[in-house]
Amino acid sequence: MKAFFKNTWQHRAHVIMALPVLLLLFFFSYVPMSGVVLAFKKYDYTLGLWRSPWIGLENFKFLTASKSTFLNMTANTLMYYVIFTVIGTFLNIVVAISIDQLVFKKLGKVMQSVMIIPVFISYAAVQFIVYAYLNSNTGMINNLFGLSTRWYTEAGYWPVILTIVKIWNSVGYGSVLYMSVLAGIDAEQYEAAQIDGASKWKQIWYITIPSLIPMITIMLLLSVGGIMHSDTGLFYQVTRNSGTLYGTTQVIDSYVLNSIFQNSNFGFTAATALFQSVVGTVLILISNAVVRKLEPGNALF
Repeated sequence: MKAFFKNTWQHRAHVIMALPVLLLLFFFSYVPMSGVVLAFKKYDYTLGLWRSPWIGLENFKFLTASKSTFLNMTANTLMYYVIFTVIGTFLNIVVAISIDQLVFKKLGKVMQSVMIIPVFISYAAVQFIVYAYLNSNTGMINNLFGLSTRWYTEAGYWPVILTIVKIWNSVGYGSVLYMSVLAGIDAEQYEAAQIDGASKWKQIWYITIPSLIPMITIMLLLSVGGIMHSDTGLFYQVTRNSGTLYGTTQVIDSYVLNSIFQNSNFGFTAATALFQSVVGTVLILISNAVVRKLEPGNALF
């Protein structure tokens, strides 16, 4: 303990610099964790958080009360995670490499700035853009191709529609991290490859992509923690919460939001969040252990 205080005093300047961040982390990340007890209580406004009665695992039973609904929304959540992760990661890498390889660097910076714009547009606004395209009466898609499709009543189309919207919204911003890695690659490696007669494609395959693998691994490991979470705005607002689309668009988060609007059961909400967090934590630990065994340098810890 004496050594701890001595070391802290010696690095007091660094401690003071880190103090604001530590306080924010404590109050916004750790203090709210006390609300986890709601998952095991029947919350009563008049009694408050701590005096509300304990009900054990009843809130978790409510989550699985309808087995078919629970299985469907869980399957949808996992399906969209896989689709968004695979396609998103691939396109992030393609966009990053494409901009990095542009001869006109100023044009690349302009393109990068333009592609980042969608991430700042709220899904509350995006839903109107999507509706303008898909409205069955005046929608641009139906009018352009002479269709009469009622998009907001046909659930089968929405995995593709939501994937397009998600990719449009996130790829430009997601490519920035990979571009930062590309900027750090030693130019001498490319020069040596050119001297050896390597084509541009071989340079990308043997130099660029291997340099991106550590970042790809880290991003995938971090994303695994959110495997049971979904973008509520995307699934609730863009679909306009249409009940006829629930077969392919209802995920755990949108189901919880609908439940809150119907009965304000915060215990159920806390139970769902705890379930999602536990599953995410377990998967991160397992995935990290696998990566650490295969490639220790790419593991998170």
